Amino acid sequence: MRKSFVVFAAATVLAGGAIAAAAPPQFVTLQNSDMLSSNVVGLDVYDKADHNVGTIKDIAFDSSKAVKGYILSVGGVLGMGAHYVAVDMGSVAIKYDHADKKWHANMDATTEQLKAAPEFRYEGEWNASKS
Repeated sequence: MRKSFVVFAAATVLAGGAIAAAAPPQFVTLQNSDMLSSNVVGLDVYDKADHNVGTIKDIAFDSSKAVKGYILSVGGVLGMGAHYVAVDMGSVAIKYDHADKKWHANMDATTEQLKAAPEFRYEGEWNASKS
């Protein structure tokens, strides 16, 4: 216990007190219908004709920490030449299929429409280090 406190205190000092300003932990109970980001990021997205139109690469949150949208990778091969677009979360239907025990993502858009959309770029704060 003492070692944990020392690490916490040191982290608080190193972070300039940022940790000390955080609210105490609030715990939640998740339901089976709740999604985890690890279930969503990496999902291939299919159109109405069951063609792969992109892959969910990231999840965007607004300033209140609510999910704002998904960053999709469209086109490209092995990460080269990919076009990234930010789409509203309501544009992508994500569901778990109990029959095949997999998550699925669908949207009403073609690859051409997504490639023509404004490009999202990982720049500035979006490209900052996580540590």
